Amino acid sequence: MPGLSFKFKYFIPLLLISTSVADVRQIDGVNKNFKPGADVLIGEHLDLLIDKKVGLVVNHTSILSNGTHILDTLLSLGEKVSAIFTPEHGFYGDIQRGKFIQDSKIGKIPVHSLHGKFKKPTDDMLRSLDIIIYDIQDLSVRFYTYVSTLYYVLESAVEHNIPMIVLDRPIPNGGLEVAGPVLKSDFKSFLGLTEIPVLYGMTAGELARLYLSEFISDSSYNLKVIELQNWNRGTVWSEIGIEWIPPSPNIPDPQTAVVYPGTCFLEGTNVSEGRGTEKPFLQIGAPFVSSAELLNEMSAFIDKTFELDPVSFKPISVEGEEENPRYKNEICNGILVTIKNEKKFDAVTFGVNLIFTLHRLYPDQLKFNDKHFDFLAGSDQLRKLILTNHTPDFIFKSWEEDLNSFKSIREKYLLY
Repeated sequence: MPGLSFKFKYFIPLLLISTSVADVRQIDGVNKNFKPGADVLIGEHLDLLIDKKVGLVVNHTSILSNGTHILDTLLSLGEKVSAIFTPEHGFYGDIQRGKFIQDSKIGKIPVHSLHGKFKKPTDDMLRSLDIIIYDIQDLSVRFYTYVSTLYYVLESAVEHNIPMIVLDRPIPNGGLEVAGPVLKSDFKSFLGLTEIPVLYGMTAGELARLYLSEFISDSSYNLKVIELQNWNRGTVWSEIGIEWIPPSPNIPDPQTAVVYPGTCFLEGTNVSEGRGTEKPFLQIGAPFVSSAELLNEMSAFIDKTFELDPVSFKPISVEGEEENPRYKNEICNGILVTIKNEKKFDAVTFGVNLIFTLHRLYPDQLKFNDKHFDFLAGSDQLRKLILTNHTPDFIFKSWEEDLNSFKSIREKYLLY
């Protein structure tokens, strides 16, 4: 199916990694002075790596503005890369969610999967390292598991007193929005390891600073963040000036990244979130849903930041993306979301309104996977309030105090 599967194809001459599909190019008419942290490291801070055995926490998104992978670049400069660590979806970003990933090698360099037997680096993995570099594009969403990998790597680095460098990358929706319930400690999982909200509005570097001070509590540790150049909070992806590399198989474009924090809640229900289609997270539905009925009820929540249209779709098995999607080969009816203003669209509010409406329309058909939904939400409160027919306004106010408290803490760690 054309356009459905975006695969990253790499060839490996001598150990070096190069992209043949996902080259990063500057786009005309936007900020051509923007530099991700990886560019700044290579251009200004290579002295930090002199005589160091380097561990890289990377995947397919760890690309410089000229289109080369940071592994390729460091090896070509003669730096000693002694180990590679990879998150969910693997080094090439082509393994579907939740899959157990085995360790491997690139040339003679060991590749330690942090989504396999271990999710936190072990003593043996770290023993030979002098410094760790983290460089992965994420979405600034608590349950997008790259930030759990960041936490575990930082925690291990602190425990072993290995200096760590975080190469910053921009937030797709600009990072202004801080929203959703704050995780409760009883609901920690790999979908959320710390008490932060669903949308925390921080870059990886900022979040690492917060992790270190608020949760790992080591003010003396040597964490260095290589900051973005010429990026301001509120700058969305289309204004940055580089092409999008899907950070995981079902986030094919920036618009999907913006909607994902709201429609991903559907993973914890029996409604399809659009996996196995060309528009995951943008179109949602189920065989028991009436598009016209849902669209009519959701019209009360529509504002100028998005549009809704009726849609029917049939999820199919897609290797590397979703091999067994919900309602595989069945017709699902529902709605398609189109974002009109990425800066102001409130994904969490949209997601709560959507699930509230689905429950109101289909109280007997809509089912929750309690454990998974609660891990996404960060507690059982959201699910229970929906099931007891509390209004969205009441739900939003239920987490307002915790959210405001987090916002005050967050301010201390912002870099932009």
